[in-house]
Amino acid sequence: MRVTLAVQRYNPETDGAPPYEQRFEVEVEPTDRVLDALMEIYRNQDGSLSFRKSCAHGVCGSDAMRINGSERLACKTLIQDVTTEGNTVVAIAPLKHMPVQRDLMVDQGTFFEKFRSAKPFLIAEREPEEREFIQSQEERTLFDDATKCINCSACYSACPVLDDNPNFLGPAAIVAAARFVFDSRDKGLEPRLDVLDTPNGVWPCENHFECTRVCPRDIKITKLINLTKREIKKYREARGEQTAEA
Repeated sequence: MRVTLAVQRYNPETDGAPPYEQRFEVEVEPTDRVLDALMEIYRNQDGSLSFRKSCAHGVCGSDAMRINGSERLACKTLIQDVTTEGNTVVAIAPLKHMPVQRDLMVDQGTFFEKFRSAKPFLIAEREPEEREFIQSQEERTLFDDATKCINCSACYSACPVLDDNPNFLGPAAIVAAARFVFDSRDKGLEPRLDVLDTPNGVWPCENHFECTRVCPRDIKITKLINLTKREIKKYREARGEQTAEA
């Protein structure tokens, strides 16, 4: 089948040029991936087309972009998923809330700065008595969902809160914190409160569920954010303190 990819282009080397749309026609199979179509354009039509990719198997998260207005991984999105018999035009645009570097490539610097600020690593209260800490399957289950995150930043792009509040910590960073907050081996909730329990930490989340909807790993992101809010409230209430919730 023949489809048209309507790709948002942007070249920072062209002074004053705003993003514009360029259309490419490609011959594909319905079961081909959007990434395959982009590679066909890059190899045979326009080698200047810029986008990121790596593993091409939905593990690295590097080829996240907006496809027909929704955040997806190009390597996991089939042509048949985004076309119909009456509409074979596929709109491709970069992720939102991050500066566009070129075409479909965005600068994730702020995204990863927020991610790192949530201390996404184990903060143990003590050294293990033997060689390692032992966990039950039930304890592991509490944070298992959060371990699936691949930092693709699709949730960050889809979050409506960031439209009006670019200082919001964002769903990915909160998921990174939750992965350890609910880990029985970790005692790091308190040092993470400087980031989580602030006006721009967990509290701006309004439960739009857009982050959950677009997550390519099916992480229940909104649920994890709400559970983290609950954990912070429990911690503050036990000490007779107030949270930063407005």
